Amino acid sequence: MFESIVLFGLGMQEILVIALIVLLLFGGKKIPELMKGLGKGVKSFKEGMNEVTDMTKESGDRSQESGDKKDE
Repeated sequence: MFESIVLFGLGMQEILVIALIVLLLFGGKKIPELMKGLGKGVKSFKEGMNEVTDMTKESGDRSQESGDKKDE
C-alpha cells in the first residue's frame, strides 16, 4: 500500500523514523517556527531569483536597442 510513496529514495518507514527524530529533537512547539523560517527563506530566494531574471532581461533589451541603433 505505501510502497508507491518514495521521496528521495526513502520509503515510508524511513520517513516516519526521520520525522520522529525531528520531533524528539526540536519538540512540537519549535517545528512550526522552523517551518516558518524555512518558508521565509524560500520566499526570499525566489524573489532574488526573479530580480536576477528581470535584470538579465533588462540588460538584454538594452543591448538589442543599442544594436538596432548601430544598424541605422
